[in-house]
Amino acid sequence: MSVMLRAENLHHRVNTSEGPLTLLNDISLQLPAGQSLAITGASGSGKSTLLGLLAGLDRPSEGKIWLAGEEITAMDEEQRAALRARCVGFVFQTFQLLPGLTAQENVMLPSELRGERNAGKRAQEFLERVGLGHRLHHYPRQLSGGEQQRVALARAFCSIANTGSTASNGILFADEPTGSLDAHNGEKVIDLLFNLNGETGTTLVLVTHEQRLAARCGAHLRMTAGEITAGDLPGSLAEVSA
Repeated sequence: MSVMLRAENLHHRVNTSEGPLTLLNDISLQLPAGQSLAITGASGSGKSTLLGLLAGLDRPSEGKIWLAGEEITAMDEEQRAALRARCVGFVFQTFQLLPGLTAQENVMLPSELRGERNAGKRAQEFLERVGLGHRLHHYPRQLSGGEQQRVALARAFCSIANTGSTASNGILFADEPTGSLDAHNGEKVIDLLFNLNGETGTTLVLVTHEQRLAARCGAHLRMTAGEITAGDLPGSLAEVSA
């Protein structure tokens, strides 16, 4: 099985008025393509920092990261952005929808920016898959929180599914995807997330406080004070697998 994500000896520090602050300390992991991984831990444990580094949104102070077979820590920001556009999707707690675009326009935007044909049709198909075929022309302000997160899911999967990339069907990073939702809508979004993930064959990495969500993943690691303290990661560079 091919490896979608690999990190070796990651350290991340930031400068503060009180001196250097270590956010991550010696993190190593490896995740096969098509697998799902939950990262849990208390607020301030470093899980969202780790997610951002693995997705190429930031660079570590030390260490190396490979995403879809390419070393993103050796890339500049433009190169990392190009790789993300090819094979990475995101779902955030705050939805991140553009208010001036309809649901369909929000979903089709990443594909349209890549110059893909039939972006509108594919966006409609994914909105129908999340139960929002009747909301294509509604703006975010006209949608409930649960509906907005379903639009965000459709956008994420539409942007990485069947793009013609060789990156093993892409990878989805989700940061607290149910954090802004009530229990009922949270359950709906969780079911959709894993159903779409299974249908499209993507790799999934998510940060969550919710054990019910973490339990749905094939692998799980827990972080404390910037270090991996529990989960499916024994050893210095263990493969995370189902």
